[in-house]
Formats: sequence, C-alpha cells, structure tokens
Amino acid sequence: MDKSPDAYWKATLRLIGTVLVIWFAVSYLAGIVFAPALNSIHLGGYPLGFWFAQQGSIYVFVALIFWYAKKMDDIDREFDVHED
Repeated sequence: MDKSPDAYWKATLRLIGTVLVIWFAVSYLAGIVFAPALNSIHLGGYPLGFWFAQQGSIYVFVALIFWYAKKMDDIDREFDVHED
C-alpha cells in the first residue's frame, strides 16, 4: 500500500467528496427537488419531503459529522499520522 502524502491527500479528498455528495443529496435533492415526489410518503404523520427539509437533514448532518470524524481517524491511522 502506498503511504505517500499524495495517497493520504487522495484518501482525504475522496472522503470529503463523499460527505459533500451525501450533504447535497439530503439537503438539496431530498429537501427541495424531490420533495413533491417524497411528500406522498409519510413519516411520523408528516410528508417525507417536508420532514427532510425541516428536520431530517439536520439528523443526517449530525450523523455525517460523527461518521466523517470516525472515517478520518481511520485514514489517519492507516497512514500513521494519527494522534494518541
């Protein structure tokens, strides 16, 4: 396995790209673009599109923070740049 700074940077950028794609899909696509289609599904008595726009995206964003921190720690350990 390549442990060069370039490989570390590539792994970090891949993770950031993944987080940004999830963020975009949840906030813009589910909350705005596909909200009318999602509104036919109900979650807790509310239309799903409305739920994503109002609170669902917040839950996903908080989960993304913890997931990102865990994955970044994994990358740091893989490239031996972690802090103990």
